[in-house]
Amino acid sequence: MDPLITTADLARRLGEPALRIFDCTTFLHPEPGGRMRVETGRAAYGEKGHIPGAALIELQQDLSDPASTLRFTMPDAPALARMAGAKGIGDNSEVVLYCNGTQWWATRVWWMLRAIGFDRARILDGGFKKWTAEGRPVEHKTNTYAPATLTAKPRAGLLVGKDEVLAALADSSAIVVNCLTEEQHRGTGGANYGRPGHITGSVSLPAASLFADDGTFKNTDTLRAMFTDRGIKGGKRVVAYCGGGIAATGDAFALVALLGHDDVAVYDASLQEWATDPSLPMSVG
Repeated sequence: MDPLITTADLARRLGEPALRIFDCTTFLHPEPGGRMRVETGRAAYGEKGHIPGAALIELQQDLSDPASTLRFTMPDAPALARMAGAKGIGDNSEVVLYCNGTQWWATRVWWMLRAIGFDRARILDGGFKKWTAEGRPVEHKTNTYAPATLTAKPRAGLLVGKDEVLAALADSSAIVVNCLTEEQHRGTGGANYGRPGHITGSVSLPAASLFADDGTFKNTDTLRAMFTDRGIKGGKRVVAYCGGGIAATGDAFALVALLGHDDVAVYDASLQEWATDPSLPMSVG
């Protein structure tokens, strides 16, 4: 299954029985001290509207570990399968994920589903921005899907912790990639999650740089050149991180789904864990 679906293709397929469309929007608002405030996409879902038939996924509430002290933590595989099933995702569903804003909230859900062995999810290329720019239909009513059964078939190593990051930093065949903005990487601005800067030894490739002006992913030749310029190429193990394991999935999705790189992990807790532990190395500049 193609990991991307175009707006034109989705428009032709609206109403198909197996199709499950989800608006995955979440907003992060900067606050004093470099912190971020989380706003779900519920208000935008109703007020700005959504693709006809689309239900809403509120990542923190619907698909994250409620016992974790950190935001957006991946649940264990059986728990995530139950949560996704409650939203209407079953073994035979065809899932389309999109955002009203930055696309990495959709790629986060795609990556989580992939981690439990579900391969029938696609990202709407260009998201809601492209959909509305083309004058396609929008609705404002709340949609839900009937609960379904999703079987967890866990894939190890797609989401990792700080020990795996430390191991990658010490391994010449691995590379650690910061997917936040360049100013966050340098420590000169933006949210800092406790300490400014980046994990010492990591390279910078912001998730936002992977997208064209219309919100679609850049073409594969351009993406490949961008990653290669950072030393990310075949044979390298890649560990991507950001603030909370969200933007990192934009880079991870591009590498795995669009470029065929087969050894990529996302540091789930990312800087919300790393930056608050003074024993873990960070650098600015």
